[in-house]
Amino acid sequence: MLSHGDLEIAKYLFDLGERIIRGHCMTMAEAEFISSLPLQHLLLLIHTANRLRVHFCGKAVTCCSIVNAKSGSCPEDCAFCAQSALYNTNAPIYPFIGTEKIVQAAIEAARSGATGLGIVISGEGIMDDDELEQVGDAMEAVTQKAGIEAHGSLGVLEEEQLRYLKSRGMVCFNHNLETARSFFEEVVTTHSFGDRLDTARAVKRAGIRLCCGGILGLGESPAQRIELAMTLRELDVDIVSLNFLHPIPGTPLQGQKSLPPLRILSIIALFRLMLPTREIKITGGRERNLRDLQSMIFAAGADGIIIGNYLTTPGRSPEEDLQMLRDLGLSVRKSGQVSSPGGRSARRGTTRPASRKPSKT
Repeated sequence: MLSHGDLEIAKYLFDLGERIIRGHCMTMAEAEFISSLPLQHLLLLIHTANRLRVHFCGKAVTCCSIVNAKSGSCPEDCAFCAQSALYNTNAPIYPFIGTEKIVQAAIEAARSGATGLGIVISGEGIMDDDELEQVGDAMEAVTQKAGIEAHGSLGVLEEEQLRYLKSRGMVCFNHNLETARSFFEEVVTTHSFGDRLDTARAVKRAGIRLCCGGILGLGESPAQRIELAMTLRELDVDIVSLNFLHPIPGTPLQGQKSLPPLRILSIIALFRLMLPTREIKITGGRERNLRDLQSMIFAAGADGIIIGNYLTTPGRSPEEDLQMLRDLGLSVRKSGQVSSPGGRSARRGTTRPASRKPSKT
C-alpha cells in the first residue's frame, strides 16, 4: 500500500500532469521540487512522464544514426571529448570521408529503421567553401540514394552556411549546448556559451529543425540541469538531445563518476515534464550508464534514440534496439512521419555562399 506521503506525491504529480496537458509550463519552483524528489518516488514520477509522452508524442519512437565523417585533431578543449587534439585518447584521426562512404552508412542506417543520418565532423566548424560543398553533396546523396533524412552536426556555422546546406537537403541540425551557462566554463574554455547559442538561433532562423541538448553527468548540479532545460525551452528546440557522460581515458573527465541509472531515469522524466511537446532523444552513453535499465527510458519520457555506433565508442546492435521496441509494444516512427518545421520540405538548390567563421562573443 502507498503511504500517506506517497499518496500526496502521487496526487501532486497527477495534478501537475493534467495541468501540463492543458498547456501549463512548469515553473522553476516546480522543477526544483521534482528534481528533489527521493528516488523512492521514481515510479510515480515515471508514470506522469509516460502519460505526457503518450499524450503528446504517441507510442512511436524515432530512430536515427550518425556517421563520424571527419575525426580527431579538434583544437577545442571540451573536457569530455575524445577528438580534442589536446588530449591523448587514441581516437581515430582522418579527413572527410567523402560522399560514397556516407551514402553506404546511410543505406545501412535505413535498413536498420533509421529515419535520418547525422553527418558529424570534428573541429570548430566547416573549414572552407570546398568542405561546405562536399558536405552538401553528401547530404543530397543521402536523401536521393538512401531515402532518409540528411542531418548535420557540424560545429559553429553561420546562417548563410546553414541555408546553403538546407538547399542541399539538410532538414535537421544538431548543436548541443553541452551544459548550463553557469557550468559551461568548467567544461569548455576555447569557445563561449554565447557562441553555441548563436549557432542554435541561426538554425532556427534558417527554418531547420534544431536538435539541441547536452551531456548530463559532467559534474553539474541538479539546479544546473534545470537551467539547461529552461534554456532549451527558451530556444524552442525541436528535439532535446540527452547524452550521459561516457568518460574517455585521456580526457580531463576520465575519472568522473557516472550518474546512477535510476537518477538518469529521473532526469529524463524531468526533461519530459519541462519540455512536454518535444521529441526527447537519448543519445550517447545510454548503454554504458543504464545497462539493464535501457528499456525504461521510454516510460521515463523519451521517444527517440540513436541506433548503431557513436563517434568514437560502439553502441549495441540495431537489432537489439529494435527487438527492445517490439518487446515494449512500441513502433518505429517512419521517415514520412518526421517533417521539417511547419511541415515544409527542405528545398534543394546549389547556391553556394561564402564560408565565414563567426566571431567570438
